[in-house]
Amino acid sequence: MTAPTSAPTTRTVGLAHGLSVSIDEYGVNSDGSAVLLLHAGAGPRTIAGLAAALSEHAYVVVPTHPGFDGTPRPQWCDSVADLAFAYLDLLDTLDLTKVLVIGNSVGGWTAAEMALRDTRGRIRALTLLNSVGIHAHLKKNHVVDPRTLAPAEVSKLSFANAAFRPDFSSFSDEQRAAAAANMQTLAIYGGDGFTYDPKLRGRLHRVTVPVLVAWGEHDGIAPLAYGRGYADSFPNGHFALIPEAGHFPHIEQLGRTLEAIGEFAGTVVKPDEAV
Repeated sequence: MTAPTSAPTTRTVGLAHGLSVSIDEYGVNSDGSAVLLLHAGAGPRTIAGLAAALSEHAYVVVPTHPGFDGTPRPQWCDSVADLAFAYLDLLDTLDLTKVLVIGNSVGGWTAAEMALRDTRGRIRALTLLNSVGIHAHLKKNHVVDPRTLAPAEVSKLSFANAAFRPDFSSFSDEQRAAAAANMQTLAIYGGDGFTYDPKLRGRLHRVTVPVLVAWGEHDGIAPLAYGRGYADSFPNGHFALIPEAGHFPHIEQLGRTLEAIGEFAGTVVKPDEAV
């Protein structure tokens, strides 16, 4: 646990094979417990509010996926599985032993891949917020490929409340270039399927830690039925609906999202495993 904080410190952590990861830390690691918070393709700024709120209860680590926001990405780091291994190495390096991994969209996909590979038992639970990663059984439940749409269309599908949608007309040339570069990096990690690994769903029965799948009810990117199917894929999966929210429930409905996470931690995750 840690004292409440809202101002992170930023540093770069060196990992294996020449990979370095920029992390924002909220609080101080005192007992090995932590929240690892993994961002979506829109970048780390989309989870800053959630990180600050969670820091009132826990030590929070927010890595920037290599290649995002201008950070370096070695050529070999080119899949979600590579990200998963990198972040498991990060848990080793930071000596974190009781970790709740929370991920949004591709960050949730990464969290699921981490749990499949966590041979050292550092992860105690997962929370997936409108995550991608699995292949939909039914075509009507598929995830929208944002590469086929204009940014304004993606934004409309992502947010239930128009007030939260970015005004792309106000972006500077530098902001547009940064957003385009992030999308290019996301495409590298996504691979051929872009939003999913066709084999992931069939492997999730091996994830034995408790998993909360929390879903913005009005997500136009990854529909509600897809989210329920994700939760059903885990042997200890739990589903929470977040009303009046889209693909980023922690932005549109921060309070409700925190409430869902808190209830999950308090009633499903064992007390000695909660962070």
